[in-house]
Amino acid sequence: MSTLKRKRGGRLAGGKKAKKVKTLADAGEPATDNQQEKKDEYTIPPPVSMGKWTNKERVLIFSSRGTDFRTRHLMQDLRNIMPHSKSDTKMDRKDKLFVINEVCEMKNCNKCLFFEAKKKQDLYMWISNSPHGPSAKFLVQNIHTLAELKMTGNCLKGSRPLLSFDPTFDKQPHYALLKELFIQTFSTPRYHPKSQPFVDHVFTFTVVDNRIWFRNYQIIEEDAALVEIGPRFVLNLIKMFQGSFGGPTLYENAHFKSPNMHRRELRVAAAARVRERQMVKELQRVKKAQLKPEISSDVTEGVFDTPAPEKPVTIETEPPEPKEKKKKKKKGKLFKRNRMQMGRR
Repeated sequence: MSTLKRKRGGRLAGGKKAKKVKTLADAGEPATDNQQEKKDEYTIPPPVSMGKWTNKERVLIFSSRGTDFRTRHLMQDLRNIMPHSKSDTKMDRKDKLFVINEVCEMKNCNKCLFFEAKKKQDLYMWISNSPHGPSAKFLVQNIHTLAELKMTGNCLKGSRPLLSFDPTFDKQPHYALLKELFIQTFSTPRYHPKSQPFVDHVFTFTVVDNRIWFRNYQIIEEDAALVEIGPRFVLNLIKMFQGSFGGPTLYENAHFKSPNMHRRELRVAAAARVRERQMVKELQRVKKAQLKPEISSDVTEGVFDTPAPEKPVTIETEPPEPKEKKKKKKKGKLFKRNRMQMGRR
């Protein structure tokens, strides 16, 4: 019978050592030369599921105080679709943003998604590479969570996503930097302990109207049929900084308009429309007063007046004759008389 001898070989991708197996002849057979032994050796690769987790990207997702329920649900949805994320308590709005770098260091995270709420109606999102940068600040608009979409998709929790980017990300330098930041933040590391070895959904980043539109689709068929499962939101870029949550400005969006300015323009436009309607009414009133002629007497006043026929005047000298009054029959006495006559009979 033949025997197997195993010896360790070189390392493969993933950190596991490959195994070399050499087949030998039986004890009664003569030994072969070295060339024959090399031909009989073959390598057994390690199992894929036992790969080593080399990419140590961890994302901290938390927010400031004053966020509404929609923001909390959005953060929970992002934590569900990003198994390499961590959470933390809300940060006080009086604290400086540089404190977030210390929080990331304590949580052992090198990426951060920080949601900052202002006036209980405006939501800003920071994406930062902690602690050295770069970082970007966005205005988040048109938020729709997983519970709101109610689509038919249902991807596996913890599966690794595919990232799809618009061709615009390769044409302009600030979009190229954002693309690399998105790849390092949203992509799940390979062999992550909390991830699943499946790829069944796609993150798409599309540039439309100087804004970045985020969508999440599930791959439901082998022919790449997609169905949206959410969440969805729109990122309006404000500034990009060289450091983490600060530092020199790398890019500033010239098309960005603050929400306060946008609301002020809406109020000014509404007030202008009201003033315009009032001016139109005043002009119409003045115009009617000027065009109306002053008429002293109505020409058509006596059109339907017809003269009455004249009656002769008669004067009565004698009083009229008095009329005879008819006597009323008393029904009670007549009835009594009839009753008495009937009794006599």
